[in-house]
This record gives sequence, structure tokens and C-alpha cells, in this order.
Amino acid sequence: MTSPAVPAPVTADDVDRARERLGALVRRTPVELSERLSELAGAPVWLKREDLQAVRSYKLRGAYLFLDSLDEERRAAGVVAASAGNHAQGVAYACRALGIDARIYVPTTTPRQKRERIVALGGERVELVMTGDAFDDAAAAAAADAARTGAALVPPFDSPVVMAGQGTVIAEAMEQVREDNGREISSVVLPVGGGGLLGGCMAWLAERAPEVHVLGVEPAGAASMAAAVRAGEPVTLADLERFVDGAAVRRVGEHPLATVLAHRPRLGVVDEGAVCTEMLALYQVDGIIAEPAGALAPAAVATGLVRDPGEGGILVVLTGGNNDVSRYNEVVERSLVHEGLKHYFLVTFPQEPGALRRFLHDVLGPEDDIVLFDYIKRNNRETGPALVGLELGARENLEPLLERMAASSMEIERIDPAGPMYRYLT
Repeated sequence: MTSPAVPAPVTADDVDRARERLGALVRRTPVELSERLSELAGAPVWLKREDLQAVRSYKLRGAYLFLDSLDEERRAAGVVAASAGNHAQGVAYACRALGIDARIYVPTTTPRQKRERIVALGGERVELVMTGDAFDDAAAAAAADAARTGAALVPPFDSPVVMAGQGTVIAEAMEQVREDNGREISSVVLPVGGGGLLGGCMAWLAERAPEVHVLGVEPAGAASMAAAVRAGEPVTLADLERFVDGAAVRRVGEHPLATVLAHRPRLGVVDEGAVCTEMLALYQVDGIIAEPAGALAPAAVATGLVRDPGEGGILVVLTGGNNDVSRYNEVVERSLVHEGLKHYFLVTFPQEPGALRRFLHDVLGPEDDIVLFDYIKRNNRETGPALVGLELGARENLEPLLERMAASSMEIERIDPAGPMYRYLT
């Protein structure tokens, strides 16, 4: 596939001008060396901590730049926006600072923590509207609102102005690594949702640091940029895994895609379970609270997706820290399943004394633990099924466990994590 004849919609000069314009309006978030990821990658890994931005996300950069670019007439008419959460917080923060009224549409699946932060950041300037179950539903409602009322629509990613604002992340970070550590970065890892961050950063890097390898990382269940690159145009994903809510977009923007097609960064995917494992590692080892989309790029390093880190090291953008604490049970569950440590089975027990004791003695290993047991005795039958969840001490314990199950006189069926039944368990 050849690159498009039209030029990329954003240039390095656009990003540099955006950086000057934003100035002190956004925080110059730190860049920190990650010893854990450096050891895994075999090269220095620096984290650009956009989770420490004023709204705990890089999204403030593009939203503020866009709103600050509006003339007085458009500001007076108010704005509307759609978001999975972080863009909305950036819009809310900027609207309150600039004195602009906004209606912000978010999907009903947006975590409570993000919804509450939007209202707190925007104050009386912001009206929050929940609609649909995915970003694209909220986007359609916001577009209809803008068409009906004449309010300006603040794009979350499909705008050269927004992309230029997001691109300031990489311009800032490259300078920080050079000035603070005396190093030149060899590889950059960026998460990809609608493509605004990747497009803005790629435009700047292509001109200012063309030797740097760029990896754009999507969730495995929401790889809309890869689908668009294959098709040569934005396509709408029929199926969408919404767990990485900040990057779960059915259809990427036309402007980001044009930039990607012009500059051709490498794209890759990370399984949602690996994202959960990295979220827990960031929290437990590094003391960093990252939302799923924030852990997406670090997870690419942890899983070995960066092929050639180069001599200068790897720069990873940790994009956000707006994680709802109530989601951690699901995070732990997905991580255990991904790591091969948690499994579910349907066990048909004979309705006789001692059946459970035999299962514990003959089937379970010394490091295996029952974490779920759901059984209903049926008096009119000779056997009864039970749903059993097991947590293993080590991944290697699975095969011996399956062998003991096969040798058992009980009927035992493993529930496939990829099967339709499994979604009722998580």
C-alpha cells in the first residue's frame, strides 16, 4: 500500500507552536527511569508520566489548545464534546479556566471515578450527559447536539489542532531525556485509541527525530488503527472489547490515519489480560496508579513487543491514571487468567458422601486453591454439577492438574476463556 498523495495534516512546526502556546497552561510532567521495565527490556526505559497531568491524562493538551483557539463568538455559543472519560476531563478543566459552557457526552460504561472528576473539574460550566455503551454512541449524540444547537464540537482526536496539542507530549519528553539524562531516545512507544496522540507525536518525530523507531500499541480487542491501515481508510469495527476504555474506539479519525499512512510507524497489539498484569506491576512495584489505557504502552515493553530498543533506550508514554478502584477485582481476575493461574471447570459430582473429599485428594495439587465453588444439590438425580474456580500456584501446574482430572472418575469440563460462557464469570 502506498502513502497518500496529500500531505500529513500536522507538521513538527505545528507541534512546536502548540507547545509555545500552551506554555504554563499544562504541566511539564516528569520523565522517570523505570528499573523494572529496563530490566525486562534490556535497555533503559523512561516513562513520560502524563498520569501526573492536571487532569491525570495527556488529553488536556489537545482539548485546551482547541478551546483556546476558538474566537469569542464561538466561545459564547458554547461547546459539546464526546469522550470515554479523559478527553471530557480535559474539556471540563479548560472550559472552567476559559469561561466556556459545555455539554459533555460520555458512554454509560464510563467508570464512576471519571464521571465524578468531569463534574468536579468543570463545575457549573459543564453539563454531563450519559448515553450509549461505547465512545462511538456518545460521539454520535454530541455531533447531533452540535448540529442542532450550533455549539462547537471539540474533537477528542480527529482534528489537526488537537493532534498538535497531543504531539507536545513527545516534543517535551525527548527534550527532558536529553537534558536530564544526556541520552538520545532510540524507540518511542505510544498507546493508540482514535489516533490523535500517535498522529501528533509521529508528525513531530518524523521531522525532528526521523531515526527514532515508533511503535503504536492497540488493545487486542480494539485494533481499529491496524484495520484502517489495512483498508487505507477508517473502518468501523464490528466487535469491540471495551475494557481498555480510554483506547477502545471502533473507528479511528481521518486526520490521524492520514498521518500514520504518511509516516508508517509500526503497529502492534497487547492482550487486555497483559494490560491488567502491567497495571498491577505498576501499582505494586512502581507505586503508579495507571488506568488500562495508561498501562497499554508499558505493557508492550513488558511483553517484549519492542523488538529493537537501540542504544539510546525506550521512551514510553504513560497516558493516564484515572482508574476506578472498584475495577481492581476485574483487573486481578483478568491478570490471573492471562498469566495462566486461574481456571474454571464444570465438575459433575456423584451425589454420594465423600465425593468432594475425593476431588480434593485425587485431583487438586498441593498449591491449587479453590476460589469459587457453586453447587446446587438435586435430589432427583444421581449426579450434580458444580462450577469450580481454581487458582494455581504456578502456570506449570496446569498440565499435571488436567492429567489428574482426566484420570478421575468424575466428569470434568474446562471452561474456555475465549468461549461465550466465560463472560458470565467475569
